[in-house]
Amino acid sequence: MRIQPKNRRLGILLSGRGSNFEAIADNISAGRLNAAIAVVVSNIENAPGLESARRRGLETLFLPSRKRVREEFDTELVAALNARDAGLVVLAGFMRIVSSVLTDAFPYAILNIHPALLPAFPGLDVQARALEHGVKFSGATVHFVTGTLDDGPIVRQAVVPVLDDDTPDSLGARILIEEHRIYSEAIELVLSGRCEIDGRRIVINH
Repeated sequence: MRIQPKNRRLGILLSGRGSNFEAIADNISAGRLNAAIAVVVSNIENAPGLESARRRGLETLFLPSRKRVREEFDTELVAALNARDAGLVVLAGFMRIVSSVLTDAFPYAILNIHPALLPAFPGLDVQARALEHGVKFSGATVHFVTGTLDDGPIVRQAVVPVLDDDTPDSLGARILIEEHRIYSEAIELVLSGRCEIDGRRIVINH
């Protein structure tokens, strides 16, 4: 099945500082990524990423999620994204598990980045778990969001060696550099219409 978002307008979702959002915005500004940011949405009112988006002159939106039913929040989120004609949803440190309300509204049009080489180490505390297991390589994965946490088809990965003296922070910092690089690459691949799904695999047509 060929994947083709309806347009190149991104809906960015974040909950914190939004460093991946900033890298994406920088790549758009520099002409390295052919896309536009339709809106930056956060479920945290004082998220630094929202302030960064405002400084860039982008539309921002705060949608409170605390003590709300997941499906109710996602219904409001879908309406906000559709109102701004977002064609691809990009999770950039969005600290909420999404429901089928969102995934059904944007089938194969939601991307997430995870600081590990999926399917290894889904979920939280990724770097600490990688070090505990003694892995020699870790990295970052951009994948489509589905109904199962950190389990969607993989679009892009980057490998980072694990050093003997690494801490979770030092390993995470090196992985973050790769996140900033491959997220924009993955977004461009998906927007280009060159991605096809073959089972669980993403095949890139050249």
